[in-house]
Amino acid sequence: MNKWVREINAIITIAIRDILILFKTPSYFIFSLIMPLIFMGILGGSLSQNMAGDLGYDYGQFLLVGMIINQLLMGTTGGITSLVEDRTEDFTQELMVSPISRYSIIVGKIVGSSFSAILQLLGTLLTAFIMGIHYSIWQLLAVLAISPIICLTAGSLGMIIVAFVKDNRTAGMVQMLVTMPQMFLTGVFIPINHSKGILLILSRLMPMTYCLDLARAVFFYGTAGYKNIVLFNPVFDLLIIAALTVLFLFIGTFFFARSETNR
Repeated sequence: MNKWVREINAIITIAIRDILILFKTPSYFIFSLIMPLIFMGILGGSLSQNMAGDLGYDYGQFLLVGMIINQLLMGTTGGITSLVEDRTEDFTQELMVSPISRYSIIVGKIVGSSFSAILQLLGTLLTAFIMGIHYSIWQLLAVLAISPIICLTAGSLGMIIVAFVKDNRTAGMVQMLVTMPQMFLTGVFIPINHSKGILLILSRLMPMTYCLDLARAVFFYGTAGYKNIVLFNPVFDLLIIAALTVLFLFIGTFFFARSETNR
């Protein structure tokens, strides 16, 4: 029992540390407001006005779900890669010599990073309001209900980066190389129903494809546009997400712990 209490306390402590750092960085909140205005307001608004007329569903809602999942993935992944900075400050070394599980350290980082990612959604919802995108509270709650799954997947993806990148600047660059292509190839802005060739292959290899598809399945469930938007059965999406999350967490945590042990 004492072991479980110690692990839970470690998770909470690590998560709270990341949350406190977030509140001490006001520039982070400013960026979380500006980013949706740029990508959703300008890029998404332009696409909506020029190509969304014959889609057969509400492109604004399609875009809103895409931005929510994109921000959850980017925010959580970015929070996890801060472990690289913690490593340079020897904070992770102190954690590694403490009597807690390596997985508790990772879960604590994911919880703290997820909290900051969810806070970023305020900017997305504000931009949706400005753009006149309508949705029901139940549709929004349905997406938020699966957000822990999305954040866990994003955290596991971040662990792959942390496991093999030792420099903070390089980690930031690798994070952008991992997340930015997913923004444009998995259907955040542009539907991928008719993707072919290499674009089809790349989209099917990216975790965000299945996270997005699951989110749109719960958001558009029972609507006329469901069959034109959702690519796979939600159960299939969940299975793929679970498999990728377990695989990434195992590989990332193993190599991360080994690199810290060898320091």
